[in-house]
Amino acid sequence: MARKVTISEEMILNAALKMLIRDGYSSINIKTLAKELNCSTQPIVWHFENMEGLRKALDRYAREYANKSDMIIKDGVSAFESLGKNYVKMAVNEPNLFKFLYLGESPYEINTVFKEQENAKMAKMIADELKLTKKQADNCIRDTFIYSHGLATLVATNVLKLSEKKMMEVIKDASACFLIKEKNNG
Repeated sequence: MARKVTISEEMILNAALKMLIRDGYSSINIKTLAKELNCSTQPIVWHFENMEGLRKALDRYAREYANKSDMIIKDGVSAFESLGKNYVKMAVNEPNLFKFLYLGESPYEINTVFKEQENAKMAKMIADELKLTKKQADNCIRDTFIYSHGLATLVATNVLKLSEKKMMEVIKDASACFLIKEKNNG
């Protein structure tokens, strides 16, 4: 008779995410995760084969967790601000998750952010609302993202100490400058 699976993939990923947020990605390996789950390494290896399989699954799981946000999508500008606010909140409140997702610890390539379908819709909404060309809106989003990423990285790595509120003010000011630049170039 086959053994009943008592440690599910979901349980493993949930424990790995908890460890990631609390202790950082470098703290996770099959043995430490098994200890966190109070089980042997066998269920982890059975579900994911090896650490690379676990890392890829954890990447997907962490992105799903990070994307469960309170996005406000009444218009393009508020959607973009909401996206930025959630990004900044993660850097301030969950810096280990931020480092994993956006500073090279996961297999995800950050440059694909600019190719996502949702961002294309947001850019079109922003272009229509602010009377910009699609290229100008794309440039403003790109520049604001790069600026925000740099600022969030400084905060997540404890190089710069800013409150979430102050970070949002600074990003909003920078975004306004990028918008003025694009309008002047148009």
